[in-house]
Amino acid sequence: MSTTQYKPNEDFRNSIATVDAAGKRVWLYPKRPSGSLYRARKWLSYGLLGLLFAGPWLRLHDLPVLMLNLPARKFIIFGQIFWPQDFFILLVGALAFLLFVILFTVVYGRAFCGWVCPQTIFLEMVFRRIEYWLEGDAPQQKALDRRELDWDKLWRKTTKHALFLVISFLIANTFLAYIIGSDELVKIVADAPTAHLGGLAAMVLFTGVFYAVFARFREQVCTIACPYGRLQGVMLDRDSVVVAYDYQRGEPRAKLRKNQARTAGDCIDCHQCVQVCPTGIDIRNGAQQLECTNCTACIDACNNIMAMLDQPPGLIRHASENSIATGTRLRFTGRMKAVSGALVLLLAGLAFLLASRSNVEATVLRTPGQLFQKTTHGTITNLYNISVINKTNRPYPITLRVLEPAGGAIALVGAEGLKLPAQGIAEGVFFAELPRTALHMTNQKIRIGVFSGDQLITETKTKFLGPIQ
Repeated sequence: MSTTQYKPNEDFRNSIATVDAAGKRVWLYPKRPSGSLYRARKWLSYGLLGLLFAGPWLRLHDLPVLMLNLPARKFIIFGQIFWPQDFFILLVGALAFLLFVILFTVVYGRAFCGWVCPQTIFLEMVFRRIEYWLEGDAPQQKALDRRELDWDKLWRKTTKHALFLVISFLIANTFLAYIIGSDELVKIVADAPTAHLGGLAAMVLFTGVFYAVFARFREQVCTIACPYGRLQGVMLDRDSVVVAYDYQRGEPRAKLRKNQARTAGDCIDCHQCVQVCPTGIDIRNGAQQLECTNCTACIDACNNIMAMLDQPPGLIRHASENSIATGTRLRFTGRMKAVSGALVLLLAGLAFLLASRSNVEATVLRTPGQLFQKTTHGTITNLYNISVINKTNRPYPITLRVLEPAGGAIALVGAEGLKLPAQGIAEGVFFAELPRTALHMTNQKIRIGVFSGDQLITETKTKFLGPIQ
């Protein structure tokens, strides 16, 4: 069968399936998917949902596994506390993650969107499943929406939206727990609502946002709002693995006729792949459609039809454009190699930064406007301010010593010692005193060590002013 004349319909690129010619919203009623890929996606989604809701309550080293406290500028990732001083580590980590997403997209297309993205998981595996449970499959949902309001329609719609609101409230509280911590969330819940009116207003607002997204905006988040979906057009090429229709096998399309010899391709134009698509596209229009989230619902639907026709599966499958057009296998292209190399370097740098990261960090600055002072016994003193940050979950009693040059001493102002609280900051003022013989220039570097008992936990460098030699 010759397919050299096959040209996919390109008119679809001039509009999106969720907006009609008049610019009005077209409500989608995707058919309930079924098949092996959907079952795999369902169990993966349930596992990820379990991790999401359990995350704020899980502990590692007596710390949350993940907490991103933006107001306090404190981040806890896998039981490690990161402060603003560690921003460069988080930046390298974010760059490594971004590059991983780019590499993954270059090779495997938009699989993240269909299998891992929270928007897709909540919409397809929570909210739509509630709709299927209460309102039935796509034909029943359409009929229910067209029907005049009666008791059956009222209780189904009311129950559905009440459940949507409850789940949206739970999602909002879960994300709040990732910001302020589960312990603080429990305190807020236990207190009277009037004690946290600002937080209550924020919860109502975010609950409304999540409800609007999953009850009304839905797939338009993926097709209109999501920046990752828009960027995939510059990440994909003809060697990227995407959900694709094998036109070499499927064309020309023709309906299945009983008792008639078939001369057309394997596609019987049943539109099952279109009916299950959560974004309303026709995968047969061509690969790399920006609205496609690679959810694989169309693969399951087509494989089910092929099984009924005793035809081999894979008319719609994971493949690259080149593999379908020429029969070639996936090639590890130069772009993939370049991005992989950059990713390896970033990961190595991130590993080094994490391994060399200090749990305690000190900053020492000379007190502004203060010059050196001479003592009666011939030494020179400078006044300093110190700030020590504890990135661990245990307190430290700390003392300060001059490590270099030799013979130096430190005297705290107004205190016998500093106490460094867990996950906290200790600040103080001290005099550094050096013998005149230890000074070799007017602006000399000195090293200050921070000790807990006899253990050096961190050190820092600063300048020491002295008289002209």
